[in-house]
Amino acid sequence: MGRLDGEVALVSGSTSGIGAQIARLFAVEGASVVVTGRNAERGAAVVDSADGRAVFVAADLTEPDAADRLVDAAVDRFGTLTVLVNNAVDVGTNDGTVTDLSDDSWRRILDVNVLAVARLSRAAIPVMASAGHGSIVNISSRAARRASRNLTAYSASKGALEALTRSIAVDFADQGIRCNTVAPGYILNERRDADLSGERRRQLQEMHLTRLGEASDVAYAALYLACRESEFVTGILLPVDGGSSTTRARTLG
Repeated sequence: MGRLDGEVALVSGSTSGIGAQIARLFAVEGASVVVTGRNAERGAAVVDSADGRAVFVAADLTEPDAADRLVDAAVDRFGTLTVLVNNAVDVGTNDGTVTDLSDDSWRRILDVNVLAVARLSRAAIPVMASAGHGSIVNISSRAARRASRNLTAYSASKGALEALTRSIAVDFADQGIRCNTVAPGYILNERRDADLSGERRRQLQEMHLTRLGEASDVAYAALYLACRESEFVTGILLPVDGGSSTTRARTLG
């Protein structure tokens, strides 16, 4: 038996990277999965690898009605929704310092990283309550607690996401709904890191106590928080970062 047998999951931003790995793992573990994003070709590829347990629904989470459409699609296709993974992200390509950022840049990053999470949670929670249980897993970043230059809006959005997690956990515990955060460290990405030099890899390795992270590391953490094994766990922040939040880089001693 799979660890998610009988569960129905919606994973935002699941056409590539961490989200795609989460969707595939959830399907392997028995869940029915709604895969979503803006790229239909990549979404179809994820569905094809999910052994008939997934469906793709195209959505742009900056559109106000996208959250309701996605939750409705899960209910229409699979009958309910019991797991929501908020993984979609704007990584801040238009980010900068607080004096650089325009209102439009703030709105774009906060819209995807915070408001879309609130919309999806708002749509999903009543369905989860009707099902008698639910788990919301929010994918954050160490940037919420450790600032990097020129990532003001991204860092602020992830801090807000972690606060939102705690509020949801407190407000809906009596309805059988849990909410937790996974905070990845540096995770290797097939597109971003395709030309990663040996020296850069060494520098990144030195930031960690273990090896460099992979999307599967985050997926396994999300799986634990999504399944019934973690019924006594809610409102937490789970770092998945190879110990990089515990120590300084080895090169610093």
